[in-house]
Amino acid sequence: MPSAQKPMRYGHTEGHTDVCFDDTGSCIVTCGSDGDVRIWENLDDDDPKSINVGEKAYSCALKNGRLITAASNNTVQIHTFPEGAPDGILTRFTMNANHVVFNSDGTKIAAGSSDFMVKVVEVTDSSKQKTFRGHDAPVLSLSFDPRDVYLASASCDGTVRVWKIEDQTCVTNWLLLQKCNDVINAKSICRLGWQPGSGKLLAIPVDKVVKLYRRETWDNKFDLSDTSITQPLNVVAWSPCGQYLVAGSVDGSIVVWKVETQECIERTKHEKNYSICGLAWHPKYRQIAYTDTEGNLGLLEDIGDAKKTNDKVASTAAKDYNDLFDGDDDDYLNGDAIEPPSSPTPGANEDHGDDDDLMPTASHQRRAILDDDDNSLDIGMIKANSNLLAKDDDDDDQTGGFPALPASSTQQHFYDGPLPTPRQKPFQSGSTPAHLMHRFMVWNSVGIIRCYNDEQDNAIDIEFHDTSVHHATHLPNSLNHTMADLSTEAILLACESTEELASKLHCIHFSSWDTNKEWTVDMPKDEDIEAICLGQGWAACATSALLVRLFTVGGVQKEIFSLPGPVVAMAGHGEQLMVIYHRGTGFDGDQCLGVQLIELGKKKKQVLHGDPLSLTKKSYLTWVGFSAEGTPCYVDSEGIVRMLNRRLGDTWIPVCNTKEHCKGKSDHYWVVGIHENPQQLRCIPCKGARFPPTLPRPAVAILPFTLPYCQVTTEKGQMEEQYWRSIVFHNYVDYLSKNGYEVDENATSQSVKEQQELLMKLFALSCKLEREFRCVELADLMTQNVVNLAIKYASRSRRLNLAQRLSEMAVEKASELATALEEEEEEEDFRNHRNAGYSNSAAERRRLPVRNVQQDEEMEDAEETDEYEEAEETPEVHKQRPNPFSKGVTSAEVTTSKPAVIASSSQGRVNPFKVSSNKKDPMVPSASILDNMSKYSKKTSSSSRAANKQSPPVIKPLIPKPKSKQASAASFFQTRTPNSSEKTVEERQEKTVEERQEKAGRESPEVKVTTQDNTENKRPKTGFQMWLEENRASILTDNPGLNEAEVIKEGMSRFRVLSSEERMAWTEKAKGRAANDLTEDKKRKRPTATEDEEKKNQEQKAEDSNVSKKPKTSGQSTNARLSAFAFKQS
Repeated sequence: MPSAQKPMRYGHTEGHTDVCFDDTGSCIVTCGSDGDVRIWENLDDDDPKSINVGEKAYSCALKNGRLITAASNNTVQIHTFPEGAPDGILTRFTMNANHVVFNSDGTKIAAGSSDFMVKVVEVTDSSKQKTFRGHDAPVLSLSFDPRDVYLASASCDGTVRVWKIEDQTCVTNWLLLQKCNDVINAKSICRLGWQPGSGKLLAIPVDKVVKLYRRETWDNKFDLSDTSITQPLNVVAWSPCGQYLVAGSVDGSIVVWKVETQECIERTKHEKNYSICGLAWHPKYRQIAYTDTEGNLGLLEDIGDAKKTNDKVASTAAKDYNDLFDGDDDDYLNGDAIEPPSSPTPGANEDHGDDDDLMPTASHQRRAILDDDDNSLDIGMIKANSNLLAKDDDDDDQTGGFPALPASSTQQHFYDGPLPTPRQKPFQSGSTPAHLMHRFMVWNSVGIIRCYNDEQDNAIDIEFHDTSVHHATHLPNSLNHTMADLSTEAILLACESTEELASKLHCIHFSSWDTNKEWTVDMPKDEDIEAICLGQGWAACATSALLVRLFTVGGVQKEIFSLPGPVVAMAGHGEQLMVIYHRGTGFDGDQCLGVQLIELGKKKKQVLHGDPLSLTKKSYLTWVGFSAEGTPCYVDSEGIVRMLNRRLGDTWIPVCNTKEHCKGKSDHYWVVGIHENPQQLRCIPCKGARFPPTLPRPAVAILPFTLPYCQVTTEKGQMEEQYWRSIVFHNYVDYLSKNGYEVDENATSQSVKEQQELLMKLFALSCKLEREFRCVELADLMTQNVVNLAIKYASRSRRLNLAQRLSEMAVEKASELATALEEEEEEEDFRNHRNAGYSNSAAERRRLPVRNVQQDEEMEDAEETDEYEEAEETPEVHKQRPNPFSKGVTSAEVTTSKPAVIASSSQGRVNPFKVSSNKKDPMVPSASILDNMSKYSKKTSSSSRAANKQSPPVIKPLIPKPKSKQASAASFFQTRTPNSSEKTVEERQEKTVEERQEKAGRESPEVKVTTQDNTENKRPKTGFQMWLEENRASILTDNPGLNEAEVIKEGMSRFRVLSSEERMAWTEKAKGRAANDLTEDKKRKRPTATEDEEKKNQEQKAEDSNVSKKPKTSGQSTNARLSAFAFKQS
């Protein structure tokens, strides 16, 4: 009986129009390009209810009183039905969604967008989303499997994909459609559909036929066609019973088939031959509502020769069983009635457990029936394993009727592991998807390249951040370039091949000094360019033939090398080329990528040899490049930024998580550049999107870096993160200096100060927490000067064991430093062919006597300023004392508000009246030293080096001790330059002598006794000291830049190469002079101002003489000295 076609009526403005019925079929719902959703009670309704959802509405779906719409504001919205009240936004895309559908029970919706994404969202909890990636062009349509296992999608990339919803993997895909770059250019919107109820057939409109694919096997079971179809089919829709299929074409033809017999039962034509873009079956009656691209609504009634509704089918389900399924289902082992698919609820299905298509538990019953046929079961398992098992097979094949068992059944597959992940497509860093009409071809630290491909223009705009590099440029895009890169030298463009033209690489070398600035290279036949990049003086492209081709920036072909797998992305900076490629097949949603890092300078070498690239689980690569300083970096889709750590064997360290800065789950940051100094991650915030639109011009945001260290909310974790971040972000300094680049010394020294300050704070914190072993570990990271400061801090904190161990460490560091300096000098002398007569082998230099190592350490300790002694006892003191690492103050120039006396086994108070003959490098401003000296008695003494000759080289805890008028022997090599006259100092000191002596007497009664005979313990001057006095000028002539400590080390190395006879002669000479000095010292009294002036003149006349008197020994025991320190009044 032919169907009745009612006259069409106007529904919406011209454009795509969608249609659906409500659950009961009491009204028709349409949406259109006017942004309205209209609710029609019937086709004759002259006043339909209207709900505005946006500027345009692309698709609508209705179930369970919820109306879902895809609007032009890139959102999927929900409204109550029939009230039409807004009920929130389910999800967002970066572009508009083209199709939305409900699953069978209305608990989930699926949406496909023009940004290639497919999302499945829980209706009641929109935070539960699953994203399906794999399409390379806008998504045209979607369809849920009635059993909620699979989701089918069609795209402008020409493919139809079937996804497994649970693990978001692509089960299969077919290349069926004609490719296009946008929905408006598609010949068909390809509205596909699953067969209701069983879901065993998937109908796809392909050109002039409807292809039906079988579930699980995914083979093409048969095609439906008709001679009346002369144009491509646009949309298909199943009847609720699953027995009939209707299709609409772009020329207005509507055809209905009975699927079981493949018979065409209805043919009708649009009254104006407009393209059919929407079809919907009435849930109860044999009616079809349809819409066209002009916004009109129509209705077909009385489809087919059967007039029974599904309500009647429900009451006589057994009689009409064959109407619900294809003939193949007759082979099922039991023929009980099942619930009609118009109400596929789990509660109803419990009464019909034989329906395996709707109830997973039915497989248990069927398996029980087949238990006596083990072979059939094994064949079923094998077929399921090989992905060849069908829902049903030929009528005469009983075992083929055994369905694929769901994962919840007791049957175990042979392979139940992870599935392969589709490989990520090649991309250009800093670009947006190629299908967009307006897109970024590249955005980097040099500039921006935009591409416009619309009806009016096909062009490329180039803009430079710094216009002094080059002015903005507008280029025609006649070759349809899809890839671009930009540097301060050139612009590099590339296009894919077509049937007529080869793939081309086009370079505009705008920094060239000649007039011909452009060149083009054609790739060989069947070889497409997939990625390009620019460096300093070179360009590179990776092709589909797994080759990387190098060119000079002027167009000369250079080296070619093969890649182990398909390229993903490339980046260049200076002489470095980084290539990311597929090194294998990933599983379980992970990509399997490798990275090669090659240096293309004069010394060509490969740094990374295809090492695996670390990515977050189930993520893919989104950006790859270099920091402004030349360190390789990359970003994955989870927002993790990783940087190459050259210091730790070229490993990758995560330095930022951009997701932590996003406000919403669908927000992202689009990276455009990375700077290490200052530490900046330059990126563009994208709300509800992964990439920004070209207009309006996006604003660049700056994010900080944070290493993912543990417990960064605590003081310890925060300082550890800051220290290692400073280390990582200054690795580039070593790399640049090794490659001949100039490095900012101020920035380097500042970073070292920052790192050492953090270590000292951590040291103080560990001391406070009584973690002495941790203190030693921290000290191992410190420089030698800061270790000395740590020793003083440990002594002040009364941690003698810690101070002892740190002293040993300081000696080792001094020895290692001396050895390293000697080896470096030896290498330099060898290179320059200069032998001053004192170079010897590294082995000889390593045979350094223990006494000299100790002496070297003691001399360096003597150079420490007095101010370091008053190191803070608790971490809080840091806030009150001047920053010892602040700008302009070296580690040897730190001053504090609490001056203290240096008193250790190897140090003594420096003579403030001593005038240095070497005035180049005064260690500490004399003014502060003199001010400090005025607060202490001159009659003090320090422990004698001679008295402690046999003890190990340990720096004792600092305690106040009496001091002699002369400086200690340890200060022999320390230089001082007084800023005021000694007479003034003498007067200031005399005022406080008695007061300080009384105080010292109260603190330590033994002090006065020891000052009477301390001259007996003076140690004679060594031969090395006398030799150094006479040879200091020679050392400084050869090495004018050395400071005092380096002069001593150089002198030691020269003194050691002297013959034993010469060294003995100097020793004898020193003994003779020491005897004379001792006699003279006994006669000497306190010098007057005049005598002191004469002494100063005599010392200035002496050649490089810096003689110091020996320290006097204190008779205090260790405990007495500690007691004196503990109760010392500052």
